[in-house]
Amino acid sequence: MTVLASALDAGSPDFAANRDAMLGRLAELDAEHAKAVGGGGPTYVERHRGRGKLLARERIELLLDPDSPFLELSPLAAWGSEYPVGAGTVTGIGVIEGTECMVTANDPTVRGGASNPWTLRKALRANEIALRNRLPLVNLVESGGADLPSQKEVFIPGGALFRDLTRLSAAGIPTVSVVFGNSTAGGAYVPGMSDHVVMVKERSKVFLGGPPLVKMATGEESDDESLGGAEMHARTSGLADHLAVDEPDALRLARRIVARLRWDKRGPAPSPYAPPPRYDQEELLGIVPGDLKVPFDPREVIARVVDDSAFDEFKPLYGTSLATGWANVHGYPVGILANAQGVLFSAESQKATQFIQLANQRDIPLLFLHNTTGYMVGREYEQGGIIKHGAMMINAVSNSRVPHISVLMGASYGAGHYGMCGRAYDPRFLFSWPSAKAAVMGPQQLAGVLSIVARQSAAAKGQPYDEDTDAAVRAMVEQQIESESLPMFLSGRLYDDGVIDPRDTRTVLGLCLSAVHSAPVEGARGYGVYRM
Repeated sequence: MTVLASALDAGSPDFAANRDAMLGRLAELDAEHAKAVGGGGPTYVERHRGRGKLLARERIELLLDPDSPFLELSPLAAWGSEYPVGAGTVTGIGVIEGTECMVTANDPTVRGGASNPWTLRKALRANEIALRNRLPLVNLVESGGADLPSQKEVFIPGGALFRDLTRLSAAGIPTVSVVFGNSTAGGAYVPGMSDHVVMVKERSKVFLGGPPLVKMATGEESDDESLGGAEMHARTSGLADHLAVDEPDALRLARRIVARLRWDKRGPAPSPYAPPPRYDQEELLGIVPGDLKVPFDPREVIARVVDDSAFDEFKPLYGTSLATGWANVHGYPVGILANAQGVLFSAESQKATQFIQLANQRDIPLLFLHNTTGYMVGREYEQGGIIKHGAMMINAVSNSRVPHISVLMGASYGAGHYGMCGRAYDPRFLFSWPSAKAAVMGPQQLAGVLSIVARQSAAAKGQPYDEDTDAAVRAMVEQQIESESLPMFLSGRLYDDGVIDPRDTRTVLGLCLSAVHSAPVEGARGYGVYRM
């Protein structure tokens, strides 16, 4: 075991400046999270409470084991769009009767819980996590169905929600629906396709078409209860498996259903020896510089995240701008790839490829800590084979079968984002720090490239080049790319699973590692063709 020695000076001006910048970003993040927690606003929250109903997060709190953690996912979904922050739904991983489950809850204070395009994307991501990690899915339902003004973006892809429920069930992963209010139109298929259904007396309403639609379609007069009430479904249609007297009773029944699943974890158990890091996690606030062009040592992060700050580095003298090695987090073994100086050269790419293969042979999950500007460019590096060596690393990441978890700490640009297992490479989980940025390249580089291309075009046509226009365009492009590479923008589009406080990194990783071990942890035994 090799305990990392820290060279971090928590009393330095640089540390203080980094910490202040991070705390400022965290304050901005808290303000956006408050919008999601606030739901549809005070008026609609009070109206909902006036009907004797619990809020979405209150339902989740009663559902979960007392004092157990809840890892909320995609809380900033829809940020920067025309829809409310949070997308009118809450998703996350929590413990019910000792069993880790994926939990989703409609927020009925936001347009009656109706699904907009971002609600759909968020729910589909939750279903994907449940399927890949073998987590029982519990849906807390109260939704009027699709948000009709956005139906063109919801209706066709929305069918995947029902597909996912049937695929989860077919894979032997339990699905539970607890219906608190409306579950109408397409939403009626959520309980209809779940393994277990709980409805609340005089509250639940589940029908393909409500009384007005039935009247228009068939001329039949009907009322909510006879058409789709909880007692009707419990006594007549058989859609309800359990009839609850009120919301707390419904959540009690859901907990009993999960308890009776006798669900087991298929991955290896963690080591009982999991001492905390030897360094203060508060110090994670001051490691990443405000200017991402300034390098930082990711080992300072690793030392404050892994068990006992122990890290057995692999090839420490080769490909030194990428740190690779073995560690434990909350008793779970992990292989870590962490960018040290930003740029990935041929040596780093080959080192990463070998390391990823070793992790797959040993069935060890991989943790990617991002701070990369991408693969090195230039004549020397092109002639040295950077394309084929970068392709080797991307091949290894693409075909690796052990669980991957990515954390964006700093820059994550270009193909380096891919090689370090960005969103398109299907990590089980991906989180960002408030300091992170992700884009095809840095704002100044991208604006500069466009400027060079424009100059060459003007020269080829024999036209004069307008320097004032060039400066204005460059400034505009830099501002656009800067805003589009920030973590809240990316998280709003579900390009990560949430922006987290750096101090929570170890806890978040522990929850994720526990979740991925609900499924078997098995590595790939073969790869595609590598260009040598």
